[in-house]
Amino acid sequence: MRFTKTRFLAAIFLCSFLGSTATTLFASEPATTVPAGRAITRVFIQDPDKLTLMWADLLAQEPPTFSAAKPVEGFPQLDPDRQSLVQMSISAGKIMVGVRDDEDGQFQSGWVLVDSGVEEEEHGDHSHWYYNSAPKVIASRLDASQGNPAHLYCYDGVFYLANDRIGGFTRLDPKAIGGDADAASIDAMAAFHTGGNGHITLAVAGDLAFSTWMSREEANAKRVDVTAVSAAGAKEIAYSFDALSGGLHGATYQAGKVFFAPANGINWISVPKTSKVKPESLVVHHIDLGVDGEKPRRTGAFTTHDGHVLFTSGSGESSFLGIIDARIETPEVNRIELKVDAKSRAHGPAIVRTRTQGPIAFLFHDHAKDVDAPNVATVIHLDPNRDGSFTDAKVVSEIEVGASQVEGHGGHHDMVFDAAGRLGVIANPGNRVLEIISTSDLKSIGRMETSFVPARLLSVGGRGPIRH
Repeated sequence: MRFTKTRFLAAIFLCSFLGSTATTLFASEPATTVPAGRAITRVFIQDPDKLTLMWADLLAQEPPTFSAAKPVEGFPQLDPDRQSLVQMSISAGKIMVGVRDDEDGQFQSGWVLVDSGVEEEEHGDHSHWYYNSAPKVIASRLDASQGNPAHLYCYDGVFYLANDRIGGFTRLDPKAIGGDADAASIDAMAAFHTGGNGHITLAVAGDLAFSTWMSREEANAKRVDVTAVSAAGAKEIAYSFDALSGGLHGATYQAGKVFFAPANGINWISVPKTSKVKPESLVVHHIDLGVDGEKPRRTGAFTTHDGHVLFTSGSGESSFLGIIDARIETPEVNRIELKVDAKSRAHGPAIVRTRTQGPIAFLFHDHAKDVDAPNVATVIHLDPNRDGSFTDAKVVSEIEVGASQVEGHGGHHDMVFDAAGRLGVIANPGNRVLEIISTSDLKSIGRMETSFVPARLLSVGGRGPIRH
């Protein structure tokens, strides 16, 4: 009994000592943060009225619900009467947002860079996601020398912002931003390149950029500039060549080819191996899209997915989704006819890769708010037989959505998805609703009414813990 009692008293003393020591050692350490739950994805929403960027987490609840929408910390105060938010893109957890003004860039235009607060941890064939912090602005450049950008691109994870009025574009690689980088060092990484003019659209293939001109001067009406891109920028172009027609608005790169959207059909070239080539050696090919009335058909923007280039053309009942397999030697257009009301125009596509049905495209039938036309979206399975080719693409459904309210370049639907491709979020600007749908059965499973008109969307992340 004496031995047991002695050990018992020693145990009490030891526990007391360890507790006292632990208190002394860790009294200055912060308490461990208890996770606030799990998110399915994080959604960023442009508010075109207050000219700010909002965000909300889609929470892993049953059914999924949104956290309260909040403004991104540090987003600059913009003038709604003089400025507008334009395109935005995401790479390496960073979001770049373009800003335009009403004075050809002489007031304040440029860009804002946001840290999404979401970390991706790659594990071969899948990723783990962590929602480590609330998003915040980490750098911006808004002044009278940014050329009033309208278009923003992301090629190979690098941002390219078209500086329309100063004849060039800005390159910023978010992957090169260190964890301790401050706003000044990030700003110094933004490198200007000469190339393009007027209203620039841009394609980048490796270390070559192809930037278009929008010009009424005959000498430059069809012009495309080629520039060697680098982290240091470029003061001069390498050379120029002409597309087959003017009115250039649209450019992209895919599978060794660059595609352009002039006034007549589509042009494309094979990417040269170097910037030191003779322009006359380039062969510009033409893809005919037919005519709409007396005018040749055209498009104004491209979307790329798995070696394919997708676009919309026509209006009303003559609308179609065009699909080009850029991987084949002589690309052709596969047309998917769209039954669009005469008062609407097809907008999109928004594309998601699903695990069970392959890639799916959503095209919205958009119109002005006061137009009496169906509020719907066409759903297309791009690769039903899962062989990697979209030649078997077909319309599978038409779903009802909220209203659009097209005015100028704004008021369109937008749609984003979680990293797993299970859920989609649709911005319905006409009735101020974010709607959640399942990509497996296309049914609505939730919605959030917003106090603002939801405009362009971005999403980042898959299922993971919220740590802030």
